[in-house]
Amino acid sequence: MNRLHPADYLVFFLYFILISSYGYYIFKKKKSKNISSTDFFLAEGALTWWAIGASLIASNISAEHFIGMSGSGFALGLAISTYEWMSAFTLILVAVFILPIYLKNKIFTMPQFLSKRYNDTVSTIMAVFWLLVYVFVNLTSIIYLGALAISSITNISFELSIVGLTVFAVVVTLGGMKVIGYTDVIQVIVLIIGGLVTTYLAISLLSEQYGYGGNILKGLLVLKREAPSHFHMIFDKTNKYYPELPGLSVLIGGMLVNNLAYWGCNQYIVQRALGADLKTARKGILFAAFLKLLIPIIAVLPGIAMYVLHQKGMFHTEMSDTNGIIKPDHAYPTLMNLLPAGLKGVAFAALTAAIVASLAGKANSISTIFSLDIYKKFINKEASEKKLVLIGRWVVIVSMLIAAIVTPALRSLDQAYQFIQEYVGFISPGVLAIFLLGFYWKRTNSAAALAGALLTIPISTVLKFLPLWTHNAFPNFPFLDRMSITFVLIVLVMVVISLANPKRENNAKSIEIDASMFKVTPGFIIGSVIITGILSALYTVFW
Repeated sequence: MNRLHPADYLVFFLYFILISSYGYYIFKKKKSKNISSTDFFLAEGALTWWAIGASLIASNISAEHFIGMSGSGFALGLAISTYEWMSAFTLILVAVFILPIYLKNKIFTMPQFLSKRYNDTVSTIMAVFWLLVYVFVNLTSIIYLGALAISSITNISFELSIVGLTVFAVVVTLGGMKVIGYTDVIQVIVLIIGGLVTTYLAISLLSEQYGYGGNILKGLLVLKREAPSHFHMIFDKTNKYYPELPGLSVLIGGMLVNNLAYWGCNQYIVQRALGADLKTARKGILFAAFLKLLIPIIAVLPGIAMYVLHQKGMFHTEMSDTNGIIKPDHAYPTLMNLLPAGLKGVAFAALTAAIVASLAGKANSISTIFSLDIYKKFINKEASEKKLVLIGRWVVIVSMLIAAIVTPALRSLDQAYQFIQEYVGFISPGVLAIFLLGFYWKRTNSAAALAGALLTIPISTVLKFLPLWTHNAFPNFPFLDRMSITFVLIVLVMVVISLANPKRENNAKSIEIDASMFKVTPGFIIGSVIITGILSALYTVFW
């Protein structure tokens, strides 16, 4: 039944009041008469480690996980969890080897690093790339999946859902990074509780259908017994979903390229830690890594449970479109509709929390890059701090408006999560190559970085469509493998160009790196070992 009960509205209203009130309290408490741009965009020195960690997860987890990842759980199984579990490992690498470079060199935006390490041309090209991807891929997909879910579990129309989410996110974002960071703590609590409630319902329903009276442990055993093909983390080439999750490429190669680019070279994510000291930022990132281990429980298991229930003959109408075609992304909304009054409101609040937090974080990053790397650099070099903050707020409004207008065009998607991963992956290999060589090889020059920036999309496009153009005479590589190939090719091109120019550029010296930056505390080592051990156990059990 696609509607909320009075108890659900009450729960959601309480959540909305809580977020709004707390956000306003943080805004008034931290507000100064002359707010600086670094204060607005980065919340410099204001976020604690737990706020940083929560904000990382709240910004990362959105409808694409609840809806998209559950849909992929329905279709592919537990293997889709590799995006989450390998992210936990990648976060450790970022905290140790990448974050210290940003903090030591007082880097506030990713284009700023490129400008400092290479030149303004490379910086501007990548800034434009990021802005286009953030607005037309990330923002639109988050709004689309959110509106799809809301319209599926309520009597609110798809179009009105788009408007509501957009307005809610704009209000949160206009308060700046302090408001986003601290409200994200509440958002994470809400989304985890709501997610666990929905998972509990899915497993208990499964248990009841197989005669175990709602016993959760029995339900988990049923899940494993009835869908054995859905509990393998590594696919072989005989699996029909191998092109989406190709074997060991989910551990090394493409998945590592994807994750390092996302967690280490992405304004949207890194921005949360750039306003803190190294110790606090590392604690926050480690906290986020622990939370990442939990996400498949609330995002993937419900999708697998819906697969088993569907195989048993349930939810055929709900899981199909008007043409009778199975739509995996309908799994989570269908499940939410089964929740009793009150609990459905909790799950609805959790979903909204995830969507709004992600939209706010993404919009803030768009605002940061445009204001600091486009407006101040090219349009108004003498802009005051107050003017930059004002421009930043207007950019939030305009970017969200554009995304809301474009969003309805995504309604033809099947598995939106995989769509997002693939097309964001067109730019990730080049970004990672430019950053890693910029960090660790002083010989890398601006010409090489420019080549990397300009080649990443053409190479990715050719690798994707060449099989079609050549009638399969050229191999049709899975997209994660295409990312690996693109990354290697771009690195090779950059090395050749750099070696061909014997003159070393002085700007390579402007990035300070020394061995002491990479030393970590005993507590960080212990936490990292625990996370790595859990990951090793998971991949051993579910290989």
